Amino acid sequence: MTIYPLIHPTQGDVVELILADHRLFEDLLRECRRNDRDREAARAALSELLVAHAEAEETEVYPTLRQLRAISSHKEEHGEEEHAEILEALLAFLDAKGTTTKKYDDAVKELAKVVGHHSNEEELDILNPARDDVSVATRHDLGAAWAAKRNALLRAGCASRAQVAALLAEAVREKVLPPADVREEMDAIEEQAKKQADALGEAAKADE
Repeated sequence: MTIYPLIHPTQGDVVELILADHRLFEDLLRECRRNDRDREAARAALSELLVAHAEAEETEVYPTLRQLRAISSHKEEHGEEEHAEILEALLAFLDAKGTTTKKYDDAVKELAKVVGHHSNEEELDILNPARDDVSVATRHDLGAAWAAKRNALLRAGCASRAQVAALLAEAVREKVLPPADVREEMDAIEEQAKKQADALGEAAKADE
């Protein structure tokens, strides 16, 4: 089995450390897609990194940035919501049996979509304000705290199927993420509204 070594930094600017993990997410997702790689090993490494990274952000970084007024409580809550959405996609990815099925391919596509969306928003809405509004010394303090939490979780193991399911259940229980049936209803309403808007647009074109 291939070993995907995960770096364990102990210090540095928290912004740069988080960005480094974002690049590692992309690398591991690519390994998960390639059919000439050990997809199972890549899936295991990516799962551990995603969970450790997010948990360390929520406990060691987001609250301090909010207290320093670098980000709003809304941005903090939105970041946590997107972490929960990643957990949901990750659980489906872990539930895909084997690595050569359509279910596996669909799951890695969905995970890549939600991880990419979150990384993009976090870099724009959280990391940029942190870089602009937080001192270098404080960013290094945050970097050390984030790295210590992340590394401890990686060493202990934090992304078994049971662990990910428990974290997702906690997010739903704490109302970070609405229950699945509520989200399905919301998605259905949104889809219906989109269809109605498209129909109105086509009708308007026909009248021109």
